[in-house]
Amino acid sequence: MKNLIQRARNKALSAAYSAQSKALNACGRAKAAVSNREGQGALDTAVTVLISIVLGALILAGLYLILNGTVLPSVTNRIEDMFNYQG
Repeated sequence: MKNLIQRARNKALSAAYSAQSKALNACGRAKAAVSNREGQGALDTAVTVLISIVLGALILAGLYLILNGTVLPSVTNRIEDMFNYQG
């Protein structure tokens, strides 16, 4: 019985020490990330996202103009011609 209690105590202490060391490690990494004054990675990502949004908007605008100006009127005329068959 004494052995069982001792093993449980040792297991609890090792779990507590492990949790404490993980918390200290996470705290150290967070402190290093906050104190880091290099914004190069974030800036590169922001510029990439901005460029992709602008290019996507331009592509969508071009497709909208092509579809509304060329494709949809011809499709509409063909559909009307099919339903107005006088044969």
